[in-house]
This record gives sequence, structure tokens and C-alpha cells, in this order.
Amino acid sequence: MSKIYEEITPELIAWLQRQHMFFVATAPLAADGHINCSPKGLDTLRILGPTQVAYLDLTGSGAETIAHVRENGRIVFMFCAFSGPPNIVRLHGRATVHTHSSADWATLAQHFPAQSGARAVIVADITRISDSCGYAVPTFDYMGERDALLRWSDNKGAVGLQAYRSEHNARSIDSLPGLDQVRKRWHDTARTPTHTATHRGAHLRRSAGSSDDLPDHHLCRQEDHHDESGAARGDARGGARWPHSRRWQSR
Repeated sequence: MSKIYEEITPELIAWLQRQHMFFVATAPLAADGHINCSPKGLDTLRILGPTQVAYLDLTGSGAETIAHVRENGRIVFMFCAFSGPPNIVRLHGRATVHTHSSADWATLAQHFPAQSGARAVIVADITRISDSCGYAVPTFDYMGERDALLRWSDNKGAVGLQAYRSEHNARSIDSLPGLDQVRKRWHDTARTPTHTATHRGAHLRRSAGSSDDLPDHHLCRQEDHHDESGAARGDARGGARWPHSRRWQSR
């Protein structure tokens, strides 16, 4: 009913690319610290190699994953089949966080669509790959992606996002260090958003005159991360793109 894999195989890649969301879980070292699990969607995951993945971290109200990764690096990704044959895949590994101030930012960010709210790329070297039955996971019909977070980020603007991160992303709920603010002017390093964003092959066209600015308390706890690492292991170029490319490309 379960299997351990030596690497992320082409068959696993094809299955992972069909899933519309995944979960990221981390925990602090303290016995009384708060464990965190976050759902992720949009076009935010890339497979960089047989044992390496990365995801684009978007600005949100929390800083848990960043703080935990900075402290101990432990991370697990979980993917569930909500349609088709039941299956669950878990990727356990050690993560590093790369922000706008990281030397690797430009190389890593080019794998993802330009997003005004992008605050980090989380790179994980995977040490354990497994699947399980998923027999108790319910089935759901996929309706489409929400673009509320993207519109919120665009309406905040670079200055507003920097202020928001300073206020809400500096510490975890257990007071561990979270996202350190970039000391350069944000617009010097931020990638310019466009009014047409591609997410999982669907075009979500946002009105240039939209005034749909969501209140901060409506944000989900989209996890934040900070770069305390050096270069990511392996060549970030040539990763299998999520979910647009079905072709395996080695590092």
C-alpha cells in the first residue's frame, strides 16, 4: 500500500503536475512550539532535479515556515489526489530560503511567473520520497484558481508590501525570527507585475482599473521564508516546470 522512491521519477512528476494544490508542513525545535501546515496553490512549484524541488512563496499574514526553516531546515510536502485514483505523495527534506536579497534570487525567480507579492523561493533537497494509499481522502471537483491574493498584492504596491512584511512577517507566532526586510529600495529588486497572469495554464485577466483591495485580515496564512543559506544545491536551470511542462529535465 506504500512505496519508497529513490528519486522523483518521471511518473511521479506527471502525477504531481496533475494536482492543483499541495501542503507544506514545518515545526520549530521547541517541544511546546506550534507546528505549521499550509496549503499552496497557483503556479508556484517547480521540480529542479531528481531530489530537489522549489516553490514560490507569496506575501501573506504568517511567517511560520520561514522561521522554522531558518531555525532547523526541516520540511515536508504532501500531495493528495482529490480526483482520479487515490494516492498521497510526501516529500521530506531540508529546505533553504532565498529572498530578494539573496545572490540566487534572480536565477531561482526566473522559474516562476512574475508576481508582485513574491517574497521568497524555498528550495528543498529531498531526502525521503514516499506514497501511500489515500483511500480516505474525499474527491472534489476542481473549479479554478482564486486570484484574490494576487490582486491584493498588486493593489498594495511595492511600498505597501514592504510595510506589511515589516509589520506581519518579522516573527513567527513563537517569536522566532521570520523575514528580514531587504535594506535596498524594494522596487530596485522586485519583479514588475503584469495585469495578465498565467496560473496552471489558465489566464486570469485582471482589470488595470481594479480597486479590489482585500482587507489584511482576509489573508490566509501564506507562509513566509527568509534566506539564511548560500546557493541552492544543483543547477536551478532546466528544472521541470510546474505544471506547464510534462518533460523531465535533469539537473
